[in-house]
Amino acid sequence: MRLTVFWQRMADHFGAGTAETFARDHVMTELGGRTVHEALDAGWEAKEVWRVVCANMNVPHENH
Repeated sequence: MRLTVFWQRMADHFGAGTAETFARDHVMTELGGRTVHEALDAGWEAKEVWRVVCANMNVPHENH
């Protein structure tokens, strides 16, 4: 998954402002105690980060 697709999905699901705040502030154990931004900066694949976000935030399966 390209980063542009990842960020579009984040914005579509959470709204642009909330997606950015969530990505910057919400630490997830499944990302090794990182935020979305930290995980992506550490080299995590966008697809894996999206899966973790979906699992943590109960994103409906049809939005995966």
